[in-house]
Amino acid sequence: MHELSLCEDLLEQVLNIAKKNHAEYVESITLNIGPLAGIEPLLLENAFSILKVSTLAENAELIIESSPVIIVCNDCNQQSTVSVNYLICNLCQSNNSQLISGNELILANLALYTAS
Repeated sequence: MHELSLCEDLLEQVLNIAKKNHAEYVESITLNIGPLAGIEPLLLENAFSILKVSTLAENAELIIESSPVIIVCNDCNQQSTVSVNYLICNLCQSNNSQLISGNELILANLALYTAS
């Protein structure tokens, strides 16, 4: 379950940002996760609920948004949003493509509460 170690790293990063900004607590964390990232969102949520206890993020909401799978065709230069198992250009039907988006884990937004 690599989601636990990913969540540990994420929480460490979030807490460092919160401390640097003198936050009293973390309100929410928004992640963008691509379907090709190899991350199971439910396992990540479970790990987060365990690891956030007794931290500045104890009451934080974890918001997970799915990123689309986007390719660029090396033959016609067209960008296409495609399905996970069908990385073929929508315009020319070529399979000579490169992945642009869909395999990422991005900390997209962090809402902090500060008194001042």
